[in-house]
Amino acid sequence: MNRTCPSCGAQNRIPARHLADTGKCGACKTALPAQAEPIDVDAAMFDDIVKNARVPVLVDFWAAWCGPCRSAAPEVKKTAAQVAGRGIVLKVDTERHPQVAQRFGVQGIPNFVVLREGKVVSQQAGVVPAAQMVRWIEDARAPA
Repeated sequence: MNRTCPSCGAQNRIPARHLADTGKCGACKTALPAQAEPIDVDAAMFDDIVKNARVPVLVDFWAAWCGPCRSAAPEVKKTAAQVAGRGIVLKVDTERHPQVAQRFGVQGIPNFVVLREGKVVSQQAGVVPAAQMVRWIEDARAPA
């Protein structure tokens, strides 16, 4: 995944396993903070991140036509900011990537899945507040 340096604008390639880490820009050496925004992913990016992430991953299955999904979007964004460094938040558009949604039996959206080491920890359909999503991530971080 590529991230833009907020200081110099250079593009930096960040491997999936380091999305939750603080790094340095390859050009100006400014600190690059952990991923703090939801990441829109396709099937290949989804698989790479879920397979390699060293922190829990919250997946928001959504679609542009879905009113409740649009209502949930600010909460998902808030969650990504709050769990930066401790979790990663992905967004999967079910219209563009239905095969990913099918893998998790998604029949209603929004649908949230929390994965740890590639395995489902929890799954719930419907709009929930950011505080609940943060709890899911924290619960998934706890030793099994």
